[in-house]
This record gives sequence, structure tokens and C-alpha cells, in this order.
Amino acid sequence: MRLLNRFVISQMTVYTLYALLALVSLYSFFDIMGEISHVGDGRYTADKMLYYVLMLIPTHAYELMPLAVLVGGLVCLSQMASNSEFTVIRTSGISLSNIISMMLQFGLFFAVIAALLGEYIVPRIGPYAEQYQLHARQNSISAGDSGIWLKQGKDIVNVAEMLPDGSLRDINIYRHDENFQLTETLHAFSAKVDVHSTEGKKSKWHLNQVDQSLLGKKQISVNHIENLDWKMSVNHQLLNILLVAPEQMSAIALSTYIKHLKHNHQQTTRYELAWWRKIAYPLACMVMALVALAFTPQQNRHGNMGLKLFYGICLGLLFHFSGRLFGFTSQLYGVPTIIAAFLPTLLFLCLAVYLIRRQEKR
Repeated sequence: MRLLNRFVISQMTVYTLYALLALVSLYSFFDIMGEISHVGDGRYTADKMLYYVLMLIPTHAYELMPLAVLVGGLVCLSQMASNSEFTVIRTSGISLSNIISMMLQFGLFFAVIAALLGEYIVPRIGPYAEQYQLHARQNSISAGDSGIWLKQGKDIVNVAEMLPDGSLRDINIYRHDENFQLTETLHAFSAKVDVHSTEGKKSKWHLNQVDQSLLGKKQISVNHIENLDWKMSVNHQLLNILLVAPEQMSAIALSTYIKHLKHNHQQTTRYELAWWRKIAYPLACMVMALVALAFTPQQNRHGNMGLKLFYGICLGLLFHFSGRLFGFTSQLYGVPTIIAAFLPTLLFLCLAVYLIRRQEKR
């Protein structure tokens, strides 16, 4: 029994890795097609574009893991059924519960990989990839742990954080003279960017709680200004690099950030949904393994094997995109985030159990 377990799980693992490689390659091709038009912007060369696309691979692997488990499991089990190996397994005394146990072990292996990717790899590589691309395309902008740095004429601006409502926090502005000697510093607690009130290419920043330091030759004068308007020739969309994508955060970081947003009276629905998905997503790998079993014909004569394989893959694609649909539903209609995160997985689990039971009765 243990030898059979090892054989079946190893076979399905190999097919799943092949499926994951094919899916990630397809997504990487789409990334290249989307980025190739930006080659030549600033210092964004073809080599840097390819490096950026390579850094996106762990994120795609994490997102596509349940679909790869379904496709790999389906192809492997269908091939075993066409070779009558599945029939031999059933007639040799292996019960349905033992087969389900095999499938759950197979799904658990990839669930662990998905959890490790989502908790440790993607949160580190994902933001770095976006910062790398921004720095390559925009010579006057760079991003790092201290936030985003902008250069406009003789001014250097540092923005530490951008909240989901578009407001900025902890802004430092350093002004220089003709000889690039520091003459003035401004520190604002917060700022709002007025994207509708523009003059030419400049947008207006409404700075709040500003501490101004004027550096003279012999003394420094400090002033406090409640509100100050500041003109910046920076596209507001470029500041979105500061808005941390919840999909690229670990569960621990999401918990901390949700508390931070609540303290600043910000909407947290998107981040709470991402937190619950971190819990539900690895379980989806195990559910997809059961769906693969449900769509596997027990014998050659039971239905069109190719058609069942096609239906199963379509179902996997439906699951892949239904997660986003339920996410939008949660944000638009106030559906509890835990329901929006777990409902697709639970629905597919019920479908898998129903199909397996019906298949067994036949």
C-alpha cells in the first residue's frame, strides 16, 4: 500500500510540475508582450525587462498552483485510467477512502509549497520586482524601504507611505540652490494629491501639518504651517508603488497593516479578504486534487475521457477566476470577507464530493 501510494503521488506530482511549468510559461509570455512596448523608457532595456518578468514567476506560480494541481492530477489519472491501471488499483482491494487519502496527500504537498510561496517568497520578490521596474523606467524616481524618492529640478522629495484612499504620509522635501546647497527642508505629516487641479503637467499637493526649516548662512529658522500647497510634476499613478498590494504581503504583514489602516480610519476590506485568502488558498490545492479524482473515469468505457478532461480544465479555470469575482462582490456589496474567501473552495469541495459519490454508486 505504501509503495502504491508513493508511485501514484510521484506520478501526479511530475504531471503537476509539467502543468505548472506550462501555465507559468504562458503567463510569462503575456508579461513579455505587455512589457515590450516599455523597452527604451529610461534605462529599461530588454535585459532588464526579461529580468523583471523572471521575478514575476514566483507570483504566477503561487496564483496558478491550484489550477496546476487540477490539470496535473487530471492528466495523470486519465492516463492511468486509459492504461487500465486505475481499474487494477480498484480491483486489487484499494478502497475509495484509500484513494481519497492518496489525493489529499498529493494536494497537501502542493498546499505546503503554495503556503511557503505566499508567506515567504512572493512578499519579498514581488515588491522588489515592481521597484526594480520603476527605477529602470523612471530615472528621476527610485523606491526602497524608506519609501519613494522623487527629483524635480533642485528639489528632492521623499514620500514614506501611501494609504488606500490616495493620501500620502510622512513627506520630506529638500530644496537646494544653484550650487546644490541645502536651503530649505519641509516635513509634512500628510498630503492629498489633487489630480483634477493641474497646471500643465504639474499636480497640486495639499500638505498638512508642515514643519519648515530655512537654512541661512548663520542660523536656522523653524516655522510650523498648518496647510501648504506644493506643485509636483509627477504622475500621481507613479506613487501607486507605495500602495502595497495585499496579494504580495504575508499573513503576518497583512495583520499588522490592517491594524494600521484601521487606526488611520481607512477601508480594510481588500486587505482582510487577502488575509483570509492566505488561509483558504492552500486548502484549494487539496480540493482541486479531489476534483481531479471526481472527473477521472473509473474505466475506459465510462464516457469520453478527453471530454471529461476538457470539462475538468474548464472547471479549474472557473475556480481560478471565481476568486477574483467573489473578491469584487465582497468589496461592492459588503459580503463578509471570510465568506468571499472560502466560498469558491467550499463550493468546489461540495461538487467534488457529490461527483465522487455519484461515480461510486455507478
